Amino acid sequence: MVRNIIRLLVNLVVSAFVFFVLSLLIFDQFVQFRLDDKDIYRQFHAEHLDPHIGYYTTESRTIRYMTVGQDTTCTILFIHGAPSSLSYWRNYLQDSALLAHARMYAVDRPGYGYSGLADPVPDIQKQASLLKPLLDSMHAFHRPVILVGASYGTAVASRLAMDNPGLVDGLVLVAPAIAPGEEKIFWFTPAIEHPALKWFVPRMLQSANTEKVHHAEELRKMLPLWSTLHIPVFYLQGARDELVYTTNADFARTHIKGVQIQMIPGKGHLIAFSNKPEVEAAILRMTRLVSGRSRN
Repeated sequence: MVRNIIRLLVNLVVSAFVFFVLSLLIFDQFVQFRLDDKDIYRQFHAEHLDPHIGYYTTESRTIRYMTVGQDTTCTILFIHGAPSSLSYWRNYLQDSALLAHARMYAVDRPGYGYSGLADPVPDIQKQASLLKPLLDSMHAFHRPVILVGASYGTAVASRLAMDNPGLVDGLVLVAPAIAPGEEKIFWFTPAIEHPALKWFVPRMLQSANTEKVHHAEELRKMLPLWSTLHIPVFYLQGARDELVYTTNADFARTHIKGVQIQMIPGKGHLIAFSNKPEVEAAILRMTRLVSGRSRN
């Protein structure tokens, strides 16, 4: 009797483990927060837009980007957070008001989308270096250049501006994660970096988890560099953001000269979706501001 019970329990545990692993594999295949080139073209063509998707290789990494729009007032580069991909910005890239004012780019950050999924680059300076060729190519089209970042992407956008002061004319930071240690860390985050556990984690989350573990350290490296920013910076955050603490706004006031901060009442972290009109208005305001400066 006891032997039968033990056998039953073992079978249940093994079955549960197999089900768990299969579920993760299925999740990994179908939930990746990315669209392939074919799907992007299909969705944009349905909106009567003709995007271009390209790839470039630098420092042994292949980076995917897309661009849409004609040469107009300025150029905008959108940089996503984690986990995500360039498709995070799809509604902005299809927006007629933005298209009337800017040629727009979006990029899969290293470790996401089709820029090496699950092969992260936690070093923010290195990420900025990998995006530098795209920034250089944008200058062949139209100045000024605005960087728009969301969440983790705000740190990458800021570092790209810090390291290339003559190439970036304005920053729009959405739900910024820029203050060392001022973001939610889940109890399991350090644990699943262990090689014995990491292989269980879906690929889209592996890059995000690695970045999360190293983020505070990477942001501390940037502390001496905030004073080198001499461009307009707009900061937008939900006043009830529980993933990236609103103390990041205090950090911005202290470290970013002339920053304009907009806290959105009652909203959380995903204001790029829930409050697109406010985010879009800030981007358009930045286009007018930097375009006026470039003519002076």
